Amino acid sequence: MPPSTRASATNKEDVMSDHTKNPETTAKLAFPAQKHYVSDIDETGLGAVDAVADDSAPASLWGEAWKYLRKRPLFWIAAIIIAFSIVMAAFPQLFTRIDPNFCELSNSYAPPKAGHPFGYDRQGCDIFARTIHGARASVIVGLLTTFMVVIIGGAFGTLAGFFGGFVDAFLSRIIDIIFAVPFILAAIVVMQMFRDNRTVFTVVLVLAVFGWPSIARITRGAVMQTKNEEFVTAAKALGENKWKIILRHIVPNAIAPMIVYATVALGTFIVSEATLSFLGVGLPSNVVSWGGDISRAQTALRQAPQVLFYPAGALALTVLSFIMMGDVVRDALDPKARKK
Repeated sequence: MPPSTRASATNKEDVMSDHTKNPETTAKLAFPAQKHYVSDIDETGLGAVDAVADDSAPASLWGEAWKYLRKRPLFWIAAIIIAFSIVMAAFPQLFTRIDPNFCELSNSYAPPKAGHPFGYDRQGCDIFARTIHGARASVIVGLLTTFMVVIIGGAFGTLAGFFGGFVDAFLSRIIDIIFAVPFILAAIVVMQMFRDNRTVFTVVLVLAVFGWPSIARITRGAVMQTKNEEFVTAAKALGENKWKIILRHIVPNAIAPMIVYATVALGTFIVSEATLSFLGVGLPSNVVSWGGDISRAQTALRQAPQVLFYPAGALALTVLSFIMMGDVVRDALDPKARKK
């Protein structure tokens, strides 16, 4: 290459090097009529931008659910009504000192007065006292029945969903057979066998025997989904016992739909007890309950509607609170349902 050509090539390389070092100069040469602005170089590294505090606690399902629940007015309304119902059932003497079984016929259908804000029923019993004390039987039946249903249905559903195969087929057929029996009709027929020995625990046992298949199906589906997760596979690879895997990994991660169903079912079982008592096959007449008072008040609906209104209103408000709680808990534990 001649010396002149070599010198021109060297000059071009120097110019291109200067242009590369100074982008503004390059822009002026390429587009002389336009202004070019170059932002300052950000010296903050990606490591500092993406850094996460190591001392922060990891977010859990229950933590996120609580953050969602405490911002929902519906949750607090339902929680207050449920708490009030439980306190009323456990400590009725805090609200009234009147014996609900003390009646005077001279007060039959008497209007409200001081100390008796709801008036009297046909037998001259204080309606307010009976409404307060009636919560005990109904709430106890609901709580105990829900507890037994969760235990029985949860055990059947967990075993069927985890082991699969013959165990799943056998337990699923048992669930289907009991699920096919009409719930209230079966309870009425069985309660007829205990005419002379009806107690709260008799009603709880009968309702639990026929009420567990629904939660068993829900638990089975949740367990079948959870057992395929990576942490369960890792536990199996580490050689953990199957029962330890069920208790440590499967049940805690499949319990969310069970809690949602149990919350709604509690109100359903309260209604079931009231239905049995209304039909005369539930709790005996000497036990104060909302269903029994509603049954006795149906004959006086025209002349004294308040006799029916107060126990029915207490029953409806309590059941509604559990249904509202179940809806808001479902939204908190199931983000997919919340987005819908």
